Amino acid sequence: MASSQADPDPVLDLDELVGAIEEFNTYFIRLPSVRRLSFSTLSVLHTLAGKGPMRLTDLTATEQLRQPALTALVAKLERDGLVTRRPDPRDGRAVLLTLTEEGMGIVRSRRADRVARVARLVEHLSDEERAALARYAGLLGRLTEIAARVED
Repeated sequence: MASSQADPDPVLDLDELVGAIEEFNTYFIRLPSVRRLSFSTLSVLHTLAGKGPMRLTDLTATEQLRQPALTALVAKLERDGLVTRRPDPRDGRAVLLTLTEEGMGIVRSRRADRVARVARLVEHLSDEERAALARYAGLLGRLTEIAARVED
């Protein structure tokens, strides 16, 4: 890790940044969950929780699954009571996928568990490192906003 002294003119090493994000994501996405669900299932639940009701075709664009696989997954989620289908008010022929209360509960419990686990890690940081992490959280949020605009 970089020294705790502030570099007056830091140089952004994108390879180092991406590597650090990948390493943390590897740890973060593998945190145990309250309920054992596949990565694809969790991804769909988190996408619907974050973006709201979506058409299957729109969901296909956000997930790394082909439409037949996603259709089968959504059918399973519906049978498990995690997702419901309802007519799209803008187009009666289309269907919107929505999280049920149980599906939202899974998303909330995973978030709470992750917050608790990361809090235990943050306890090991210095005051300066915690302050830097607070700034970086905002910057990562900003990069996510930019990515949504640039890639849409």
